[in-house]
Amino acid sequence: MTEKNIDGQNINLRVPNHIAIIMDGNGRWAKRSGQPRIAGHKEGMNNVKRIATEASHLGVKVLSLYAFSTENWKRPTTEVSFLMKLPVDFFGVFMPDLIKENIKVVITGFKDDLPAKTKKVVRKAMEDTKDNTGMILNFAFNYGGRAEIVNAAKILARKSKAGEIDPDEIDEDLFSKELFTSVLGDYSDPDLLIRTSGEERISNFLLWQMAYTEMVFDDAYWPDFTSDNLIEDIKTFNDRDRRFGTV
Repeated sequence: MTEKNIDGQNINLRVPNHIAIIMDGNGRWAKRSGQPRIAGHKEGMNNVKRIATEASHLGVKVLSLYAFSTENWKRPTTEVSFLMKLPVDFFGVFMPDLIKENIKVVITGFKDDLPAKTKKVVRKAMEDTKDNTGMILNFAFNYGGRAEIVNAAKILARKSKAGEIDPDEIDEDLFSKELFTSVLGDYSDPDLLIRTSGEERISNFLLWQMAYTEMVFDDAYWPDFTSDNLIEDIKTFNDRDRRFGTV
């Protein structure tokens, strides 16, 4: 347990090492106020900085954010184009803050399939923060859990065909090393998943990694999700009895 000062009170809080968030509700947030969906995505982007900073101050080791799924390409072209531009805007505005906070940026997903400008920006963000030693801010961008698992299987199949590994040697540990999240090291599996907007599903996010993840479904739309929401969801996590299959 870690003692944190929250609202002037010293509260014993067991802070998860790895928190994953499905940032849902941007479009509905915009619709509620009569704005276009892209306005919700823009405000959601601004909230990333606020929540990432709070998570870093709490002592979270990895914050994974589901930013764009492999299925999101099916959305209207104008919305997809705007979402592809968000990393350019985000890192253009907030990179000094991320460096100040000693945050390391990681992008997990199929980066090679991104538009050239988006790909260049996300790779530069990783390069510029690679020596930072604080919290890892992991953006799952062009990411899909099933596609990630299939991709890992293909890599192992090629290695087996080339005689680099014996198929009988393949176990959970070896398989995990071929997943995008292997770059997160000991914190590749989330302790806590938060999904905003009240929806209760995981939407193809970190399917392998969430075998024993605790899940909290928060009613707040992502642009309305605050530090208080984060604290309350961590408190809910604290009330869980994690047995990992034991008694």
